[in-house]
Amino acid sequence: MKRVIVDMLGRELEFQFPPKRIVSVVPSQTELLYDLGLDEEVVGITKFCVHPEEWFRNKTRVGGTKKLNIEKIRELQPDLIIANKEENEREQIEELAKEFPVWISDIQNIPQALQMIQVVGLLTDKEAKANEIVDEIVIGFTNLHKATQPKRVVYFIWYNPWMSVGGDTFISNMIQTIGWQNVLKAESRYPEISLEQLKAYNPELVLLSSEPYPFKEKHIEEIKAVLPDADVKLVDGEMFSWYGSRLKKALGYFAELIK
Repeated sequence: MKRVIVDMLGRELEFQFPPKRIVSVVPSQTELLYDLGLDEEVVGITKFCVHPEEWFRNKTRVGGTKKLNIEKIRELQPDLIIANKEENEREQIEELAKEFPVWISDIQNIPQALQMIQVVGLLTDKEAKANEIVDEIVIGFTNLHKATQPKRVVYFIWYNPWMSVGGDTFISNMIQTIGWQNVLKAESRYPEISLEQLKAYNPELVLLSSEPYPFKEKHIEEIKAVLPDADVKLVDGEMFSWYGSRLKKALGYFAELIK
């Protein structure tokens, strides 16, 4: 049976329902498909789709999120590809969309993440499970004891150059949700900033993400040399940036982090 659905960019696509051969090219959405109860239907994932581990070990890998192996995807003959505006390269997704139905998410905040979870549930005939996941996340974030002090935070995702997050990103929305303030919220996307420039913002807390750049202890020392008064922490990037069912796991993590 054919169905028509609109994705988060307003694109209309016709696809076979329910899809039997899904390729997911976004790690957090791959994990969501697993948590929705799918298995054999997912035939291809990226090399960064590390959760669940058994899928990472056993599913066909179709390259990285930014460098998809188009030929390998063609061989899999998917009846649905699930992608993301930011995590995938536009040219590659447009090329795939000429041959296959591609559903694209666009997520900058938690409400959009919840919408994505519900629609992916609709797409895959797992609506009830998707609603269950959404309810659990909503209740969890509603009951989360936010930080009592709105600490001034900078969150780094890359090194050499130092790259942070602007106010229109999902990570910034997460920082705000737990009761802190992103000192670079007036910036857009992923601004480059030197540690010298950062001094003017006087952050109380510097968060170093585990991904996409794997920050280590030595980077803490480098920041401390320039910002001696700031508290500098290594944090789990998946908890701040994965916008699928991982949000359930993020709740306990944030509760500890705020403490």
